[in-house]
Amino acid sequence: MSGPGAGFEYPPEEVSWVKRDVLLFANTIGCTTDELHFLYELDPKFSVFPTYPVILPFKKTEQDVVDFYAAQKATKIPGVPDFDSRRVVDGQRLIQFLKPLPTTSAGKKFELRTKVLGVYDKGKPGSVVEIQQDLVEASTGEVYSRAIGSSFYVGQGGWGGPKGPATENVPPPKDKKPDVEFEVQSNPQTPLLYRLNGDYNPLHAHPEPGRKMGFGGVIIHGLFSFNTTCHGLLQKLGGSDPANIKEFQARFASPVRPGDKLVTSVWRTGEQKDGWEEVRFEVKIAGGKVCLSNGRALMKVVGEAKSKLGIVACVSGAAMATDRKVGDRLSYEGALCTVRYIGPVSGTAGSWLGVEWDDPARGRHDGSHKGVRYFTCLSNASTAASFVRPARPAETAQSFVAAVYEKYASEPAKTTMIKFSNKVAEEVGFEKIHRKQAQLGELKYVIVDGACIVEAYAAGEEPIRQVCPKIVELDLSRNLFQTVGAVVGICSELAALRSLRLNGNRFQDVTNDGGLEGAESALGGVKDLALEETLLSWPEICHVAAKFTSLSALSASANQLTALPAAPLAGLASTLVSLSLEFNNFTALADVASLAGLTSLRNLHLKGNRIAAVTRDASDAAPVLSESLRYLDLSYNAVASWAFVDALPACFPGLASLRFSHNPVYDDPDPGFSARAQAATEEAYMFTVGRLAGLRALNFGTVSAADRQDAEMFYLGRIAKHLAAVPAGREAEVLAQHRRYAELCALYGAPAVNRRAELNPAFLEARLVTVRFALRSADGGAERTARIPKSFDIYAVKGIAGKLFGARPLGLRLVWETGEWDPVAGFDDEVEDSSDEEQEDREREQHEEEAEAAAAAQAKAKAADLGEGSPQDSGSRTGKWVKREVELHDGPRQLGFCVDGLEANIRVEFR
Repeated sequence: MSGPGAGFEYPPEEVSWVKRDVLLFANTIGCTTDELHFLYELDPKFSVFPTYPVILPFKKTEQDVVDFYAAQKATKIPGVPDFDSRRVVDGQRLIQFLKPLPTTSAGKKFELRTKVLGVYDKGKPGSVVEIQQDLVEASTGEVYSRAIGSSFYVGQGGWGGPKGPATENVPPPKDKKPDVEFEVQSNPQTPLLYRLNGDYNPLHAHPEPGRKMGFGGVIIHGLFSFNTTCHGLLQKLGGSDPANIKEFQARFASPVRPGDKLVTSVWRTGEQKDGWEEVRFEVKIAGGKVCLSNGRALMKVVGEAKSKLGIVACVSGAAMATDRKVGDRLSYEGALCTVRYIGPVSGTAGSWLGVEWDDPARGRHDGSHKGVRYFTCLSNASTAASFVRPARPAETAQSFVAAVYEKYASEPAKTTMIKFSNKVAEEVGFEKIHRKQAQLGELKYVIVDGACIVEAYAAGEEPIRQVCPKIVELDLSRNLFQTVGAVVGICSELAALRSLRLNGNRFQDVTNDGGLEGAESALGGVKDLALEETLLSWPEICHVAAKFTSLSALSASANQLTALPAAPLAGLASTLVSLSLEFNNFTALADVASLAGLTSLRNLHLKGNRIAAVTRDASDAAPVLSESLRYLDLSYNAVASWAFVDALPACFPGLASLRFSHNPVYDDPDPGFSARAQAATEEAYMFTVGRLAGLRALNFGTVSAADRQDAEMFYLGRIAKHLAAVPAGREAEVLAQHRRYAELCALYGAPAVNRRAELNPAFLEARLVTVRFALRSADGGAERTARIPKSFDIYAVKGIAGKLFGARPLGLRLVWETGEWDPVAGFDDEVEDSSDEEQEDREREQHEEEAEAAAAAQAKAKAADLGEGSPQDSGSRTGKWVKREVELHDGPRQLGFCVDGLEANIRVEFR
C-alpha cells in the first residue's frame, strides 16, 4: 500500500437501523412474495438481505433525509485534492458477507471503519478513490461485512497522482450459453423509491446534476443495479437463503436510466473452493450497453426458492393441492429424480414439477424451456431435466428394513421356466437359495440398490440390529435419501459393517447435515466407501469420508470433478490407501495436487478423465504426491506427449506400477518412425518402460529384468533414428526430449547414428561411401578407411579390402555392422498387449507386492548370470535384442544397394 492518501483511516462512524429499514430495502430491490423472510417481520426466518450494509455509509444513524453533498465533504483525505462530490459515480464494488446482520441494531453499537486503499489519477477522465469499509460491532470487534469499493470523480484528474494498478477482470465464459437469465424492469419511480433507503444523491432524483455531468438527466443508482442483481442471483440459484452467498462484486460500466430493462446473464463455472462455487454474470440494458461488468459471486447453488404462500394450482379445471417441495427425491417407474422447481410454465396451464433426472439421458432439456430458465441442474448434461405434473403417481418410499424383507424374505414368484434368448432352461436350486437368503439374521452381503429407501425403519418395525445384524457389505446405491444422516442411522446398528456403497444418491447440504455430527462411532468400522455418481463436490466428499475413521478405500468416480481444492482430510491422511477418481473432468495432474496430503495413499485411479498435461500453465510448479503412492492408473485419458511420461517420476516419486494404455501417445507412440502400424502397442510398451527406470509393472503386466533390458535397448536404438533424421547441429534438441539418454548410453553404449548427408546428387561426394574396414584376426587387428563409389560391386569392394590388408580378396569375409538392434526369434511370442480391456483383472492389483518381489528376484538372478559382461555384446544373447549385422556376399550387386547412407563400418574376417 503506497501513494498519496493510501492507508489513511477515517474516524469510525456509528451506524444503526431498524426492522422498517430492512423491510424497505428488500422491497426496493425486488424481493417477492415468495421471499417473505425478507419482507415480513413475523416470518420465523426473518432476515436482512445480505447486501444491506452498502446503504449504511449514506444512511449512518439518520431516519430522515440527509444532505448528500455535505455528508460527502465531511472528511478530507490528506495529500490529495479536494474532490467535488457533486460529480461522483460508483466504479466497482466487492462485498464479503462474514456474519449475518441482526434485523435491528437496537441493543448493540455498530461502526463503519473505513480506510483508503489508494487514490489514483486517471488523467482527464477523472480520479478514483478506493476504500475498504468494515461493518463492526464495536463492543466485540466482530466484522459482519467487508466492502471494497471505488468511487469515480468525473473530470477531476490530472493532478499528478499515481495511475493505479490494472483492474483484475473476470469475464464471462466464451462460447457458452448462460445457465440462468432474468430481467428487472425499472420505471421513473425506481430511483425515487430506492433513495429512501438513505442514498439521497440528487443525481438520482433531479435532472440538473445529470445534465452537468453529461448523463443527460436522471440516472438510477448504480447500487440499485448492484443490489437487485444480487437479489436475482440469490433467488434463482441460492434458494433465496442468505446463507448461500459469501461474496458479490460488480463493476459499474455505464449508466442506467429510469425505464430501462436490466437483463442479467449468469454462468456457473463449476469451480468450487471450500463448498462455494464461483458464479459469473453480466448485466445489460435491453437493446443497449453492458451496465454491470466484471460480475462475480461465490455461492452454494441449490436452485430457486419455493413459494411460501401455499398457492393452489388448477389442472383441467379441478383444484389440486400438492405437498411436493423443492429438494424432494422421487421415483417414477424406476427412474429417480430430484424436484428442482414447482410452479407454472409459460404457455401452459396449471402447475408443474421441474425435475432433474439421475439418468441425464432421461430428460429433454437442462432446466430452461423455450428461452426461459426455470431451474439449474447439478448435472452438466443438456438433457437432465423435464417437467412432470404434480398429480403423476410416484413410487412409494420405504424403509431399509422393509426393503430387506421385500428382497430377501418375500415369497418367490411361482415360475418354473427361465428363458435365455429363445431357449428355455429348467429352474433348479433357486428355492434352496431363497430359503438361505430368507435367514435374514445370517445375511452378510446385502444389495438393496434402487429400492426407494428413505429411512432406517418405519414406526412399528423391528430395529435393524434384530433383523440383519451381521451385514458386512452393504449396497445402498440409487435410493431416495436426501441426507447422509439417514444412512448413518442404518449403519449405527450394523457393528460388523466393513463396506458401504452409496453410489448414485443425491445427498443435499452435506456440510450442514446434522446427522453427520458425532457419526464417527457409527461409521468407524467401515473400510471401503463408494460415493460414485453422487455429484458431490470434493469438499463435500471429504466431509463425509472423514467420518469413516478407519477408511482405507474410497471411490468418488463420475462426480463431474474438475479440480480438487484443499479440504480438511482429518484422519484420511493416515488411513486412506486406495482412491478412485475415474471418469471425472480433470485435465491436468495439477488438478489433484491436494492429494499430496494423503500420506498413506498407495493406489490412485484416474482412468477416463481428460488429463493431457502435468499443469494447466507451463509456468506452474508440478504437483508432488507422497512417496507411498505405488500404483497409478492413467488409462483412457488425453496424454499426447512423452514429456508427460518423463515427468511422472518427479510427480510420483514412489511410482512402481502404471496403467497407461488408451492414450493418444500410447496408440501412436512414434509417428513417422514406426516400422509397422500393428506394432504400435509393443513400441509404446517399450518406450514407457524405457523412459521410467523405476517401473516394475505396466498395464497389469510385470516388467522383468529381461523385459527392461529389451525395452531400454530398443528405446536407445529409436533415439538413434531420431538423431539421424536431423542435422548434427540439432542433436541437442532431440536429446532434450529423452532425459534418460546419457544413462542408457552408460548402460548399453552409445548407438550408431547413421546420418545421411544431404548432398547434390550431381556431386562426386554424393556417389562415394566412406568405408571403415576393421580386420579381425588371430594376430590382432588393423583398421583402414577408403572412399568407394556406390556403383562398385562387392567383388570390387573385396579387391580394395584385399589390397588394403595385403590379403587374397576371395579369402576374405565382409560383414556390415549396422549399429542397430534387432529382436531375436520368439520375441513376439513373449510380449503381449496386456493393455487390452478384457485382461484388466482388478484382482491382480492385490498381488502387486508378490509380483514385484518375484520381478526383483528374477532381475537379481539375471544380473548374476550376466556377470560383468556387456549387455550389448552381440554374442551374449542374454536378452531378446542383438546388434544387427549383414554379410556382403560375393556377387555383382552394387555397394550402394547393400549399405545405407554415405558411411559404413565393415568388419573383415578371414574365411
